[in-house]
Amino acid sequence: MPDTRISLAHGNGGRFMRELIEQVFARHLANPGLDIQADAVPLALALDDRDLLFTTDGFTVQPLEFPGGDIGSLAVHGTTNDLAVAGAEPRYLALNAFIEEGMELAQLDRIIASLATAARALDVAVVAGDTKIVRRGEGGGLYLATTGIGIRYGPRLGLDRIRDGDALLVSGPVGDHGIAVMLAREEFGLHGKLASDSASVLPLTRAAMDSGAVRFMRDPTRGGLATVCHELQQATGLGVRLEQAAVPVRDPVQSVCDILGYDPLYLACEGRVIAVVDPGAADSVLQRWRSLPEGRDAARIGQLDATARHVTLVTGLGGERILEELEDDPLPRIC
Repeated sequence: MPDTRISLAHGNGGRFMRELIEQVFARHLANPGLDIQADAVPLALALDDRDLLFTTDGFTVQPLEFPGGDIGSLAVHGTTNDLAVAGAEPRYLALNAFIEEGMELAQLDRIIASLATAARALDVAVVAGDTKIVRRGEGGGLYLATTGIGIRYGPRLGLDRIRDGDALLVSGPVGDHGIAVMLAREEFGLHGKLASDSASVLPLTRAAMDSGAVRFMRDPTRGGLATVCHELQQATGLGVRLEQAAVPVRDPVQSVCDILGYDPLYLACEGRVIAVVDPGAADSVLQRWRSLPEGRDAARIGQLDATARHVTLVTGLGGERILEELEDDPLPRIC
């Protein structure tokens, strides 16, 4: 009877490891650039005068599969989204898998198949990787680390390009991923059907870049929207004013936050874009986003303000409160 679980032998460099790589990873990720026998691979990059962008990330989400995604598709989206918000077209990925002894092979196969599907949808090739097995009890089933390479296709974006009065946009509701993963853990006796927003933001970033009005973009993952705003304030010295009534939050997300005392502004998103744009072109960018399925709920949520020195939330009653910088992690193992 064949073994259906990962064992330490799958990480010893011998036959079991070779078969695991061939039968799971290479089978799903097969492409002309993938050579499982090479220590390094050449990449066909015709750069001309365009910048090469490079990023790396790690993923430890628990549970490994959740409504709207899994750790495999999340790894692809998370890494390629970091390239996309920098104004790049993702091209290549490297994948490192840290598998816990005892993991079901069937679950690993599902996750790598999902990863491969997400990569193919973006025309991104996984061209290198490594596999390690850790002892039972020393991991969360599966950890993934990905490295991405992309090519910038438009003007350079950066925090140094932000100006007083610039508009702040978000491409959709915030907090979906954080609450969806938490509900999937079935903690606190709460259940729900909310799905993660885990997805590629490439259609959104392409549309924004085509407007020619974007100064800076960021995907609000760990720490959420509020943390991106603090990064903007610290880097530019400009205050950030958010309009609470304008920030899109789904009712189920807000309800769970009200029950448990979370703030959706600090919760992770995995398929949203925060953009700082020329205020005169903000409506044009919003129109571009709202014409896409991924951006139909996009909103103008605030602005950069030289007269302020904090990240401030303007409440629905017209009052103001300072949004403090995140210190504790409200939802660990969320991405």
